Amino acid sequence: MHNNEMMEKEEIYSKVLRAGRRTYFFDVRATKAEDYYLTITESKKFTNDDGSFHYKKHKIYLYKEDFSEFNSILKEMTDYVINEKGNEVISDRHQKDFKKEYDSSETTLETETPSTDESTTAESRFTDIDFDDI
Repeated sequence: MHNNEMMEKEEIYSKVLRAGRRTYFFDVRATKAEDYYLTITESKKFTNDDGSFHYKKHKIYLYKEDFSEFNSILKEMTDYVINEKGNEVISDRHQKDFKKEYDSSETTLETETPSTDESTTAESRFTDIDFDDI
C-alpha cells in the first residue's frame, strides 16, 4: 500500500458536520514524522435520474504552521458575511426541501490536493486548491 494511502487511513481524531446534501469531515491525521495536520473534506451527494447517487469530494490539507492565519482569515470572512447579510439564509437552494434538476452531462469528479510530503513548501501545498466549489 502506498504511504499516502496508509496515512489517509490513520485518523487520530474526527468530527462530522452534516449540512443538507453536503457533509464536512474534519480529520486530524499524522505525518510520517508523527506530527499532526488537519484535512477538511466536503462531500456532496448527487442523485441521478435513475435514483442512483454519487458523491463529489473536495479536500484541503491544513498544517499547523498555517492554523493561526487560516483561523484569523476564516473568522474575518465569516464575520463579514454575517455583518453584511445577517444569519438568515436567503437562497432557496439551501432550504432542506429544495430540489434542482441536474444537468445530465455532469460528471463525477473526486479531487484531492497532492500528497502530504513534508518536503513540500507551505506555498506550494495550497496553490492547487480550487475554491470555486466552496
